Amino acid sequence: MRIYRENDYEAMSRRAASILAAEVVRRPDCVLGLATGSSPEGTYRYLADWNKQGLLSFREVKTVNLDEYKGLAPDHDQSYRFFMQDRFFSRVDILPENTRVPDGLAEDSAAECAAYDAYIQSLGGVDLQLLGIGRNGHIGFNEPGDCFVKGTHVVDLAPSTIEANARFFASPGDVPQQAFTMGIGNILAARKILLVASGADKAEALYRAACGPISPQCPGSILQLHPDVALVGDEAALSKLTAAGVPVCG
Repeated sequence: MRIYRENDYEAMSRRAASILAAEVVRRPDCVLGLATGSSPEGTYRYLADWNKQGLLSFREVKTVNLDEYKGLAPDHDQSYRFFMQDRFFSRVDILPENTRVPDGLAEDSAAECAAYDAYIQSLGGVDLQLLGIGRNGHIGFNEPGDCFVKGTHVVDLAPSTIEANARFFASPGDVPQQAFTMGIGNILAARKILLVASGADKAEALYRAACGPISPQCPGSILQLHPDVALVGDEAALSKLTAAGVPVCG
């Protein structure tokens, strides 16, 4: 795992965007695995700016998103499809038909999960997967548990995840209790992984993910087994890693 330390969120976002943009320039028809949330939002902003300036194009890129709330329509303002459309897809030259997010309203959850896995396989897999990490160590919506789940599946969200996401809803009771998520096997199958994190509240999760035992109790720890992971964080998020003497760049 290569660890890049930046001073703040803006610098972290720019570094992460540069890594992702390099993949698009290197392979214009690449497949990107995308994440939502506050951590990658700045990354998308930089990418959209560079696209507007003509520095890179997403015209041939295909994307698959990590997850989606179960029960939310694509046009719900807290759905992850809406987030991606608002923060990124509508701001770049990507073709709508080249973007895929799990269908939160799918009546047959098992069929939707199987179809999502099959679609990823039909693309030849993901070239670069963008990730954030939860305070409890979750990646995607793979929550701490007794085992790693390989493929796309429906997960019951942990109380800590519901609490963390409640600020985006009118009340905690409005937060969906379940979500579709790519599995750990989907994530590890990506050729490259880019993990972004900001803030002191992510420091413990990052330390456990990078230095702790590999355990489903900290899903992010599985990234230690991947051969090509870049972690980009600000000083606060990386504070426990640097205090432990873990080598960092930047």
